[in-house]
Amino acid sequence: MPMPKDIGIIDLMLGIPVSADNSEQYDFIKKNLMDAQSKELFKMPVQYMFKDIPRTEVEGDKVDWTVAQMDKHGIEKAMIGISASQGPARTEAVARYPDRFLLSYECDPNKGMEDVRTIRRLKREHNIVAVTAFPAGMHPQVPINDKKLFPIYATCVEESLPFFCTTGIAGPRIPSMCQRTDLIEEVVWFFPELNFVMRHGAEPWDALAVKLMLKFPNLYYSTSAFAPKHYPKSIINYANTRGADKILYAGYFPMGMSLERIMSDMENVPFKDEVWPKFLRGNALKLFGLEDK
Repeated sequence: MPMPKDIGIIDLMLGIPVSADNSEQYDFIKKNLMDAQSKELFKMPVQYMFKDIPRTEVEGDKVDWTVAQMDKHGIEKAMIGISASQGPARTEAVARYPDRFLLSYECDPNKGMEDVRTIRRLKREHNIVAVTAFPAGMHPQVPINDKKLFPIYATCVEESLPFFCTTGIAGPRIPSMCQRTDLIEEVVWFFPELNFVMRHGAEPWDALAVKLMLKFPNLYYSTSAFAPKHYPKSIINYANTRGADKILYAGYFPMGMSLERIMSDMENVPFKDEVWPKFLRGNALKLFGLEDK
């Protein structure tokens, strides 16, 4: 069933260009890299996988340019992430286009209570809608079920913020076992009020991800960092059967793929007609409590 047009897509992983190749945004992960190719040759740490990384040589305002790209591809809203280094630029984008951008915060549980206070402040001052995490990219790495993350999970519950977390084998050449998909089970069991959204595929444990979503109503899956033609078959089958309310669209622009590539691939994803509106828009609105706004 072809992807419907003019649905007002909500993209749960999109960025604003930093430079022509956007390589600076991966500086945080260099501390964890060991091999020479990753450290010295790659512009991004998963360049061995993503062959056509988009260049964004923007003349003029990068925020306006990003909004124009969203308009071109039918994206009504996009969630953009902030960290300590990106904060001012991203909050400015939201201030200028409050109807187009949703703001998330990339947490660092190694900071302890400082990060808890940061989450509460950002919710109060900038109305962040989610907290995100890349366990394998942290320094030191923090497993999904580690005690360092529990204060952040509790804060997300109290602040009504969903938690987006990378799971599966990490793309960069760094250890991945800290983000094994089975580690999620303890978290969603202990925090039944926490809406936990898996990121970046969960492979090779995508079948386990489906099993856990069937078991726990507060567990979801987003399609970030995957070209649509590579969406796991287990996820497509789940969306078309019992999981239409659990799968959310997320892209990877400009970090690894162009919107042209993503949307052209999307035409051939075999979702059922009734799945598309939920996948591209409805499930995100429901997750953020924006259905009536």
